[in-house]
Amino acid sequence: MAANIARVNAHDAPAVPPALTQLADDERLLLDSVYEFASREIRPLVRGMDEHGAIAPGLIAKLFEIGVMGIEIPESYGGGGARFFHSILAVEALSRVDPSIGVLVDVQNTLVVNALLRWGTDEQKARYLPRLAGDTVGAYALSEAGSGSDAFALTTRAIEKDGHWVLSGRKLWITNANEANVFIVFATINPEAGYRGITAFLVERGTTGFSIGKKEDKLGIRASSTCELLFDGCAVPAANVLGEVGRGYKTAIETLNEGRIGIGAQMVGLAQGALDHAVGYTKERRQFGHPLAEFQAVQHQLARAAMDVHTARVLVYEAARLRDAQRPFLTEAAMCKLFASEAAERVSSLAVNLFGGNGFVKDYPVEKLYRDAKIGQIYEGTSNLQLQTIAKQLLS
Repeated sequence: MAANIARVNAHDAPAVPPALTQLADDERLLLDSVYEFASREIRPLVRGMDEHGAIAPGLIAKLFEIGVMGIEIPESYGGGGARFFHSILAVEALSRVDPSIGVLVDVQNTLVVNALLRWGTDEQKARYLPRLAGDTVGAYALSEAGSGSDAFALTTRAIEKDGHWVLSGRKLWITNANEANVFIVFATINPEAGYRGITAFLVERGTTGFSIGKKEDKLGIRASSTCELLFDGCAVPAANVLGEVGRGYKTAIETLNEGRIGIGAQMVGLAQGALDHAVGYTKERRQFGHPLAEFQAVQHQLARAAMDVHTARVLVYEAARLRDAQRPFLTEAAMCKLFASEAAERVSSLAVNLFGGNGFVKDYPVEKLYRDAKIGQIYEGTSNLQLQTIAKQLLS
């Protein structure tokens, strides 16, 4: 694992939850180290970032410094040379403190870096992987106004001209857009060909004809930027096609299946963070002369929340380990994303309830986690799409 991550005072990290006792030593070290970093460096910034809808200056540089922005990038390119499972652990640990930072790191690793590792040419890897490991944020641009769940109904066009591809169109809801300098953009070279016309392109910020549009004002994960991308005659070199022309649908499908495990990890971290707050508060808050934690009704609610978190974590870890073992994981990815997102909403809602009136105000942390949880059932495949995926595999 990257030495930078190991330097983050792992000996001061809290005891790991029971579900994590079977982690290998390097996995446990990474989880504890990243969580300790998040508690020290990110937690004091969470409320301000949420209110301003932006990541605090200097924080992204620190994420690169500890090595979590290029976990799977080979060491020869300056990365950690670790496994997909390590990326999942980092996303979980960060999201336990702030899911906005968790998704920044998730998109970087499970979508952008993974797509380049699998589909990039040697020249593309040499050009982009050292940057993504060192100081450059990436973004993944698939969604459009008319192609959310129906991802392949996209209308952004790519026309070949004079050795370049010229992109025209508009992307919506692109995570990391404000911070990114490298974008994987999906466009169709032939609308009549349906999904077989879709092609992936590597587009850099500053390319003529490419601009960042409106930043969305969101319910939750507000520090994470979500913006539209505008392409108006944007000329992209032919060497920047990622994968094969007309085979971008394969790049999108396979990468998103991995990305869903990342969102599952984000939701596990969020749920664990909400449970942490709820347990701590009920031990301190007194009613009728006793701490809330002494009331059986409260104990039973916390017990069910703990089962939710544990089950979600097991599903996420199983899917991630299957992926690393190069075994089929489509169903498991859908299951973990679906269950973890629903569990995160339940556990964060319970935390708000147990905090009482304090849970409804911004002076306490749980109302933010409750707002953050909602997106888990929407992005990278809605809950209905995950159910459809599971059912299709079950009945095939």
